[in-house]
Amino acid sequence: MAAMLRILTAGESHGPGLAVIVEGMPAGVPVALEDVARDLARRRHGYGRGGRQRFEADAFEVLAGIRHGRTLGSPVAITIPNVEFATKYARLMGVEGRLDEGEALTRPRPGHADLAGAMKYGFDDVRNVLERASARETAARVAGGAVIKALLTQLGIAIVSHVVRIGKVTAPAGIPEPSAQATIDRSPVRCADPEASKAMVGEIDRLRRAQDSVGGIFEVLVWGAPPGLGSYVHWDRKLDARLAAALMSIQSVKGVEVGDGFASAARPGSKAHDAIVRGSDGRIRRRTARAGGIEGGMSTGQPIRLRAAMKPFSTVPRPLPTVDLATGEAAVAIKQRTDACAVPAGGVVGEAVVAHVIADAVLEKFGGDSLGEIARALETYLEGLP
Repeated sequence: MAAMLRILTAGESHGPGLAVIVEGMPAGVPVALEDVARDLARRRHGYGRGGRQRFEADAFEVLAGIRHGRTLGSPVAITIPNVEFATKYARLMGVEGRLDEGEALTRPRPGHADLAGAMKYGFDDVRNVLERASARETAARVAGGAVIKALLTQLGIAIVSHVVRIGKVTAPAGIPEPSAQATIDRSPVRCADPEASKAMVGEIDRLRRAQDSVGGIFEVLVWGAPPGLGSYVHWDRKLDARLAAALMSIQSVKGVEVGDGFASAARPGSKAHDAIVRGSDGRIRRRTARAGGIEGGMSTGQPIRLRAAMKPFSTVPRPLPTVDLATGEAAVAIKQRTDACAVPAGGVVGEAVVAHVIADAVLEKFGGDSLGEIARALETYLEGLP
């Protein structure tokens, strides 16, 4: 299925910089550059992040698609330069030149794209793989996602993320509303519960002292999405399938859950679904929210609730066993600069990719060339709902 709204990123982790193009944005959407900067800063922060985050400012430049604070309907292009490139990586990652003997990275890390990528493309230097496979790429997606969230905001749709688990520590159940996002972001691990937040910091410290890394689970909530986004008619039009694919595309994500997901697998049918009732305002409602706001591949009008499980980063302080591709001998994996925990940042990336899918589905159903057209179509549709 052709996308109405597309994001394309380019760049390597230690290359000259990253770039993102957002194609399909309607005209007339107000975009504040401080919102883009804020989301990039939210991605950088979080307890357990590594040394790079301490000096990386994620300065960015909008090259196209926005004039005087509003989108033009043409592709939006944003670049994020790498502040270390000129001083540390210009020769190593230069477009021209060559490496000296012995500079190639030949000891792939278990759990990373290193080995499979080298096999796929026939590389003898896994840096050719790891530079693009790096989670640094998500900075570009977050910048593009901030532009897309500006469109959703104008349509009354808000996206919230929070961390619900790090390692063995789980936060109490709860569904934060959009007004809670600022409070969540003040937590060092972006957790809505203060006590769980403290315990999560302790869990990161425990694994860091053991010279290890730790994963966890973040949740993304979509408030204000109208019913009927997505479709049941084809597999690739189902909203939950599209959202799951987007979240699985985030580096280190190994599992996705919609609503109560796996918990519902252990329940009888009478306790797994959401009864349909007539609300006090005369509108049709659901009594509970087990389905996570999606039924039959379509949004129901309830908050959409998604969870993504992130494995620990594959670069660990005590490298795991591997095989040296140059010699064929047993070795230990290469060490790259990394984080002890990146789950708090994962939630911010999750917001960006979820925003992309939701906005694409909105444009698919209410599409127009300008914000005004889309808003009028949405309003008319909502007025006609039972």
